Amino acid sequence: MKRTYSICIVFLSMVGILIGCANDTTGANTANEISAGLIVTESGLGDDSFSDSAFQGLEQARDELGITFDYREPFDQDYEKHTEDLIKQGHDVIIGLGYNAQPAIDTLAEEYPDQAFVLIDAVSELENVTSITFKEDEGSHLIGLIAGMKTETNTVGFIGGENIPVIERFEKGFKAGVKEANPEATVLTEYAGTFDDDQKGQSITQDMVEEGADYVFPAAGFTGIGALKEAQKQGIYAFGVDSDQYFVAEEAVVTSMLKNVNVALYGVMQQLKDGNGLEGGARTLGIEEKGVGLAPIRLIELNNDEQSLLDKATGE
Repeated sequence: MKRTYSICIVFLSMVGILIGCANDTTGANTANEISAGLIVTESGLGDDSFSDSAFQGLEQARDELGITFDYREPFDQDYEKHTEDLIKQGHDVIIGLGYNAQPAIDTLAEEYPDQAFVLIDAVSELENVTSITFKEDEGSHLIGLIAGMKTETNTVGFIGGENIPVIERFEKGFKAGVKEANPEATVLTEYAGTFDDDQKGQSITQDMVEEGADYVFPAAGFTGIGALKEAQKQGIYAFGVDSDQYFVAEEAVVTSMLKNVNVALYGVMQQLKDGNGLEGGARTLGIEEKGVGLAPIRLIELNNDEQSLLDKATGE
């Protein structure tokens, strides 16, 4: 900035700077701010699940740490275009959610080696990408314990979105929990092939109810929303996923398996705010790291033995 010897001009210049900063609430980085660019899933915000949890983590960081952020919803599935738009805004970190974001992140991380990236739910080998995954099997194991302990029909259901490793981990943990609590129980399993079709979630739930399921656990994004609502319509119980989904179907959702994407991203922003760069590599968060857990249990009551089994599994 050129030096000026007019007090009036200096004053007016400072006013202009302050106004400019006040208007920059979600965009690019400034000298005293840490900023993030977020690519949510192609389902967009409003999924009451994965994308919303990530957004909430950045909102909390904005409110408590003073960071700024911008985001894109890749409804057109053009992850690379939306990611590069955010890179050009000059954010300190670019965050991509899910395996669908990985090809774009990997491509652009090579093209922009000085840009820091965070990839959630997938693992990149590139040095400027910090990969954060979760021990979904640990969290869904807790859900399985509850389902196994409380089923009255000895039949429960698991509904997956796409058949990919992260959802397979949900299934594995859920089945293990059910069998630990109730070796006689049957676990029905079906994959919808999509995270974006609530009607598909409804129809799968209907089929499982016809086969005797009295608890269902969808790990299926927006498809799972349909499953939860259908569970309520059918008068059975269900479990939410990723965030507390009780308010989606208040007469059906007993609890939700929390995958604390919000906690993970808040931690990333805290690290940057403290002046510590992202080191790349992979982090895996489970119960011990508070990466996964349970929302409050509602609608049902656990007896002392049941609560003791659950407490043991959570390390309490």
